[in-house]
Amino acid sequence: MTQHIHPPQILVGVSGGIAAYKACELVRELKRAGCAVRVVMTSAAQAFVTPLTFQALSGEPVRTGLLDAEAESGMDHIALARWADQVIVAPASADLMARMAHGHADDLLTTLLLATTAPVTLAPAMNHQMWAHPATRANLALLQERGVNVLGPDAGAQACGEQGPGRMREPVEIARALLHPGTGPLSGRHVVITAGPTQEPIDPVRYIGNRSSGRMGLALAAAAQAAGARVTLVHGPVALPLPTGVRAVPAETAAAMHAAVLGHLDDCDVFIGAAAVADYRPASPCAQKMKKDADTRALELERTEDILADVARRVRDRSPRPLVVGFAAETSQLRHYARSKLETKGLDLIAANDVSAGRAIGTDDNALLCLWPGGGERSLPHQPKAALARMLIELVVERLDKH
Repeated sequence: MTQHIHPPQILVGVSGGIAAYKACELVRELKRAGCAVRVVMTSAAQAFVTPLTFQALSGEPVRTGLLDAEAESGMDHIALARWADQVIVAPASADLMARMAHGHADDLLTTLLLATTAPVTLAPAMNHQMWAHPATRANLALLQERGVNVLGPDAGAQACGEQGPGRMREPVEIARALLHPGTGPLSGRHVVITAGPTQEPIDPVRYIGNRSSGRMGLALAAAAQAAGARVTLVHGPVALPLPTGVRAVPAETAAAMHAAVLGHLDDCDVFIGAAAVADYRPASPCAQKMKKDADTRALELERTEDILADVARRVRDRSPRPLVVGFAAETSQLRHYARSKLETKGLDLIAANDVSAGRAIGTDDNALLCLWPGGGERSLPHQPKAALARMLIELVVERLDKH
């Protein structure tokens, strides 16, 4: 008896949000890959995109109602749940995630999410403050504990005009993750990334720090993961939500970050030092809070560990040798100082950014001048850091292939 293997059957759930328009491209990508696609829309989703659009793209009727006497004998949620090999909700709004986390079944989409035994993936999209809210974070954790896969969100400009994590991941990346999990140009690679500032204590309540938000390092972690890498993110104190799916290792001081990085180098294929590590720390931090009892006070500083140089030195003789990428934040002579840092520390690639007059550090966008040994260079144009991170990861892949 001949066994017929059917093409992947993907159920696409679309919840309410401006990112619903991206779901159209996701359906196109899945159809282009040879998948059978059916679409379920919430009532809110229909305010942004019409069912007719998805019907034209999928070639199948779009389901919108829970109790439809003409659809599968009125048991549409059971029929769809059994039909799907995979379920992807894109975009997944904060409301959809909340209803799903708490087992609601008040429309067709949430009902079939309870009824299906197929793998379920969410591609969240919402305002960055909604994504960071404790309720959303708790719902996310609950869903992940139940085995729900989460892709994104990315950081960048949002429809509301604000910036931050909350953009739905690009449809081509979602399609690749669904159909070819663990694939991409960095598939099978371990990427270690540092992000954010360090805080060097003066006393129990004061510290030396800097204005870094960690946004670039977090965007790089998300971009590397989207490219198929296994990502370890060693981060200083940051207020931004961390990318889902990466291994996060907190490190408050330069010494702690140094130890954490060296502890994850054994199987590292790429190291990206994007953190703004303090160059100096108080030589003798006070055990008690310093009192304001003098007009002046001297603070003796000592050099901190040079994480980037130590990484480059430790992997220098390894075969295969990891690609070591550094960052240079300069206020003048950008190319000169960056090239000098590249050579003196023995790096494979350096991304230099102009931080004069409030640029780059703590902002939502940036531009980079990338240099590598032999005189090579490439300018990455000014743009949101999420897009810039994707371009830098593409360059990392390119340099890794020539490494």
